[in-house]
Amino acid sequence: MSTKRPHYYDSADLAKFGDITRTNPELGRAFFDYYNKSMAAGALSEREKALIALAVAHALKCPYCIDAYSSTCLEKGADEEQMNEAVHVAASMSAGIALVHSVQMMNKIDELSI
Repeated sequence: MSTKRPHYYDSADLAKFGDITRTNPELGRAFFDYYNKSMAAGALSEREKALIALAVAHALKCPYCIDAYSSTCLEKGADEEQMNEAVHVAASMSAGIALVHSVQMMNKIDELSI
């Protein structure tokens, strides 16, 4: 019997995230305590934090997080237009971050051309 999965990311694995405490319960609990505190309402609402998390999930390309935060955003009252706009902010930031590093290339070209 083959145990090969049809694809690398399996949405069912998201439910296993809590298992990260299995081999190091102390650090796992510390992470979840920090995570829960950081995602609680404060100066930003839970909805705003969920939109930020969705944008970061796209920027860092985590399908588990995209899955989770798409649901969370809807649960917290965000609509598809707001979610899409958050993703566009992440995309434009990612592009700008890549492009601003071209200054290093230009500096090296200038250095070698002297």
